[in-house]
Amino acid sequence: MTTVLAIDQGTSGTKAVVVDHGGQVLALSEVSIRPTYLPGGGVEHDPEALLESVLRAGRVAVNQAKVDIDVVTIANQGETVLAWDPETGDPLSNMIVWQDRRAESICDELRDRADDIAARTGLVLDPYFSAPKQAWVRRNVTRDGVVTTSDSWLLHRLTGEFVTDASTASRSLVMDLDRVEWDGELLELFGLGDERMPAILACDDIAGTTTAFGGTASVGGLVVDQQAALVAQACLQPGEAKCTFGTGAFLLANTGRTAVRSTASLSSSVAWQQGGHSTYCLDGQVYTAASAVQWLEKLTFIDTAADMDRVAADDAQGVLCVPALAGLAAPWWRPDATATFTGMTLSTGSEHLVRAVLEGIAAQVAELARAMAADLGQPLQRLRVDGGLTQSRVLMQAVADLMRIPVDVYPSQHATPLGAAALARCAMNPGLALEDAIVPWSPSHTYEPQWSDARAEEFSARWRAAADALA
Repeated sequence: MTTVLAIDQGTSGTKAVVVDHGGQVLALSEVSIRPTYLPGGGVEHDPEALLESVLRAGRVAVNQAKVDIDVVTIANQGETVLAWDPETGDPLSNMIVWQDRRAESICDELRDRADDIAARTGLVLDPYFSAPKQAWVRRNVTRDGVVTTSDSWLLHRLTGEFVTDASTASRSLVMDLDRVEWDGELLELFGLGDERMPAILACDDIAGTTTAFGGTASVGGLVVDQQAALVAQACLQPGEAKCTFGTGAFLLANTGRTAVRSTASLSSSVAWQQGGHSTYCLDGQVYTAASAVQWLEKLTFIDTAADMDRVAADDAQGVLCVPALAGLAAPWWRPDATATFTGMTLSTGSEHLVRAVLEGIAAQVAELARAMAADLGQPLQRLRVDGGLTQSRVLMQAVADLMRIPVDVYPSQHATPLGAAALARCAMNPGLALEDAIVPWSPSHTYEPQWSDARAEEFSARWRAAADALA
């Protein structure tokens, strides 16, 4: 009979939900936050503003629910870092957000070790991950305190402990993926050999206790946000996959207890550690999804995201978009890539550009699925999706058309906190099987492919050529 306060701390906001033992959402609170975009690829958060969003969202949800909270869980951004004072908890730098590209030069210095790093960590050497950002902070901001991912700082402010979880640590480039331990040689390689590193907890461990949201509650069930969504959507068997359409789009596929090393430039990480075992996943990233839609708003092509389907043309009339507004991630890994439109004529209108952006997001997800199929040894059979952009029928239909498989829409906008809540239930109830902790669900809608194979392949070939031209 565990009641959970599940906090989803994301790039553009913090969401807090109170979930009862049956999985019913008793209360919801959301607080918006906005990163600051700087010249040279910098993306930062104000740490105290982010902490305040966590506290405010959590307290409002608890007050609305009017129940006692047994356990608090946090799903975090994964690769966002900051320096802070471990004695006082005060931040010593801004948060360097996962989208930040300023550590590119640090990765360039280590290119001759990229294959070795990938073999140990399962990750591509790229400033997207946390260790290059931590090294950048040490070189450019401060040598004081500790430098960790954002979850460790938030957990310290809530509990006084110095911890992270296995899924978050696996996104660092300095964790041995098979042993799920910090790798001393890799820490030295990034100039972090003298750093104090947080203890790595399993995702069903209890980290400590907090009184930040009322009475005393345990804190546990910690996990990266994308892996939390994988849990919520019950992708528990190898080959089962989901894509979250948020600020970016993130495609993850369960690989079971095997930490696959990708031959297609995808990432391999800990999906979760639970019940004494590590479950792994492959993942690929699209850096701009909802952020590309926000760009369309900025250009006044649409008023709000809700206008996308109304404004989008029925056919893009040959216009293609590679929406690399923040670079290209897997499988290209070109942080310097920029967005392009091709195929425009004097008859092209804003409605065609809106359609092309949505199809461009879908095309990049489909390319990730192609790469994932090579590593899995078989194509994905279905895709489960969540996130705000799943409300766009145009986008979801494009995903189904280009991936050539059914797309099942998760019926709740709260996949990430509900996944974290399932792990929190396991933390509070040792021996509880993860599948029994997950709230059962059925799709709110299923999109079936409508394009012919020939049309999908022709579009994908043209789009791939446009993307390859950038890389």
